[in-house]
Amino acid sequence: MEEIRCNWVSDDPLYREYHDKVWGRPVYDSKELFAKLCLDGQQAGLSWITILKKQQNYEQAFADFEPAVIATFDDAKVEELMANPGIVRNRLKIHSIIRNAKGYLAYTADGKDFSEFLWSFVGGKPLVNQFTSMSQVPAQTPESEAMSKALKKLGFNFVGPTICYAFMQAVGMVNDHLVDCIAYDACCGGK
Repeated sequence: MEEIRCNWVSDDPLYREYHDKVWGRPVYDSKELFAKLCLDGQQAGLSWITILKKQQNYEQAFADFEPAVIATFDDAKVEELMANPGIVRNRLKIHSIIRNAKGYLAYTADGKDFSEFLWSFVGGKPLVNQFTSMSQVPAQTPESEAMSKALKKLGFNFVGPTICYAFMQAVGMVNDHLVDCIAYDACCGGK
């Protein structure tokens, strides 16, 4: 019997592994959420597989997405990153990760939890959809619009409502695996 996956997944083994084991699985670690949010911003205008294939390069180039380190990046470091063929060499996108790190640090400086902040947009638990076709999956929702506005208020960028919704899907805030997909049940918490 053939395994059914969401039809956005190609035959690329890396993409299949990501779909089957990562996409839609709830993530609660603040720094992991920060990293995933930054990576989703890098996707703007590109396919996710492009960023997925460069993820390890991003982790190396951006100090494993440690906000305190990234926030110290200066113009010389930006020029070094612009010369790095392992990442998307877009000055605005590079600056966005630095800017987002500063926003993260400012938000968490007085003990606020970044994970709780992000998960608050879905009431603290995954929203489980029951889509049978990719045409039913929205590009953005009122929740992703609210998250986008709140993040921008904190100084983040490359966090529009569509990027925020892709992020919410990726980190399991919403389960948008199709109901007949092999990963759907695992992302429902066994429901």
